[in-house]
Amino acid sequence: MLPKSSDIVIIGGGVMGASAAYHLAKRGAQVTLLEKAPSFGEASTGKCAGGIRHQFSTEVNIRLSIESFKMMARFPDELGQELGLNQIGYLFLLEKEESLTQFKKNVALQNSLEIESLVLTPAQLAARLPYLNLEGVIGGAFCSADGLADPHSMVQGYIKGAKRLGASLFTDAPVTDIEVVGEKIKAVVTPQGKINTDTVVVAAGAWSGQIGEMLGVDIPVAPVRRQIAVTRPLPEFKSLDWTFILFFDQSLYFHPEGEGLLTGMSNPDEAVSFNEDVDPDWTLKHIEQAIYRFPLLEKAQLLTEWAGLYEVTPDHQAILGRLPGVENAVCIAGFSGHGFMHGPICGLLMAEELLDGKAHTVNIDDLRYERFEKEGVDVAEFNVV
Repeated sequence: MLPKSSDIVIIGGGVMGASAAYHLAKRGAQVTLLEKAPSFGEASTGKCAGGIRHQFSTEVNIRLSIESFKMMARFPDELGQELGLNQIGYLFLLEKEESLTQFKKNVALQNSLEIESLVLTPAQLAARLPYLNLEGVIGGAFCSADGLADPHSMVQGYIKGAKRLGASLFTDAPVTDIEVVGEKIKAVVTPQGKINTDTVVVAAGAWSGQIGEMLGVDIPVAPVRRQIAVTRPLPEFKSLDWTFILFFDQSLYFHPEGEGLLTGMSNPDEAVSFNEDVDPDWTLKHIEQAIYRFPLLEKAQLLTEWAGLYEVTPDHQAILGRLPGVENAVCIAGFSGHGFMHGPICGLLMAEELLDGKAHTVNIDDLRYERFEKEGVDVAEFNVV
């Protein structure tokens, strides 16, 4: 049964909401987490590719990764949950001169923050990746500390941790309205009942814009479909020198998944919608390009395929911190495809934002809502797939 009141209500039970619930409960806050789906992490978090990386083009995203990686390293000891952490590296393959120029700048920035990424030449790439078709590739960027983790394990670790600390956690609990009087939140409404509260955390991913409407705030998060396919096991995959491979200018990527291969490719013409059905026409284009770049895939059989939603903002950067026009509402959404890896630190930062008055482990001023009230976009994240 839903509580009649709660100091803080978190809307959304993916990695962001779960992390926020744990870190708030750890600080002694009375927390209620509401997830509309039948299970936590079922929506976008559970449908992501599981990549984790330091390789970003903005300092704030690199710093978020640095802190999240520290938290992922101690996750099993702190939460009693293995994460499937597999630091096989991330390799961006570049075909456009402007992309290579930007990635050289990115690597310089990453190096200045003590991330040991590096730029690779076509000859170095060819020697490392003899199983790929590198036609047109003019360079690459690599970081050996990057890799993979399991989204389901991260969510469950935080959910179990939050529950142990006394948080109230509910699935099948969609938010249908938020009562706001003046600039003060009074209650969150669900089909199961109303929870009196004066503080809300918007962690609803691609659905955060809808929650913003209930608050009377325009949260510029757009839902965009993305698709992933996984092959059946293929013996030849075992002998390859694996890393997370991305043909950046095609938004095409591969990484090992069990004894098979996971692959995805973003459709640049995908319309804004909440459609999560697999598009068979895009599947054909994706698989054709995947085989072209990775000829061994022609021998593989498709095991499964699914679609999920990116939560896209105008500058491909997250919206973190307090929202305007309403007291005690914070946002932790809009990560544009790279949210999973920042879940640990961003939950902690929202606990700081609410309990300490301002996030402080990482300076999130560049990611605050107020940037959209200026003319134009100051800095956009370039490394978005």
